[in-house]
Amino acid sequence: MLSDDELERYARHIVLREVGGPGQAALRRARVLVIGAGGLGAPVLLYLAAAGVGTLGVVDHDVVTLSNLQRQVIHTTPDIGTPKVESAAATIQRLNPNVTVTPHNVRLAADNALALIGGYDIVADGSDNFATRYLVSDACYFAKKPLITAALGTFDGTLTTIRAFEGGADGKPNPSYRCLFPEPPPPGSVPACAEAGVLGALAGVLGSMMALEVIREIVGFGEGLVGRLVMVDARAMRFETLRYSWDPGNPLNGAQAKMRDLSAHH
Repeated sequence: MLSDDELERYARHIVLREVGGPGQAALRRARVLVIGAGGLGAPVLLYLAAAGVGTLGVVDHDVVTLSNLQRQVIHTTPDIGTPKVESAAATIQRLNPNVTVTPHNVRLAADNALALIGGYDIVADGSDNFATRYLVSDACYFAKKPLITAALGTFDGTLTTIRAFEGGADGKPNPSYRCLFPEPPPPGSVPACAEAGVLGALAGVLGSMMALEVIREIVGFGEGLVGRLVMVDARAMRFETLRYSWDPGNPLNGAQAKMRDLSAHH
């Protein structure tokens, strides 16, 4: 049962027919792991906390720097030098004390990914590099956890949901991240955020969309983003959706899948 305080706090959710009391209770029961407390992770964490997700785990091994504050809105100037997971947890507690925050001040790696991800119902990946995105998506497949993953460019962003451990209505497996991006780009071909720059508000848009997608997956309404990639062009303020499907040749969940564990990431 929701308390009187929670009924008032979440009143605007509860009056939505698609959410209601049962949906809000599902959010309270949910355990969501957010990878990264940066440009994407900050709005994800804020909106999921505000929405009443019961347990939020946050993985990040960085500390807050002054250049983060242009887009990482969960941190403030007095937080400079503080571990991002601690700063994020403190902000969430001020926003919604009903939420339990579990900080994981570690670098996600092949030897800890399954244990971390296994403790949660759903994963939101806001990491800033392809190596981590492949690791997270492979680990979510082996752990049988839904994944919402987004990426930012300088003036563009993408978002999709991956449930590669399940099958679709057509009888085929759902596509994996490796179906969408079979190979990472060559090293050095994609400049880092520090070199190329990123619009702060664009991180807010994509991060908020990630939070919306997590909420839709938990509550269960609307058409999910499995097999659909949303592309945002901030120069033209244009949103497009690309459909993608299972590739039987992919090494993770393909017809002759070769990957049995995360050893390829060691």
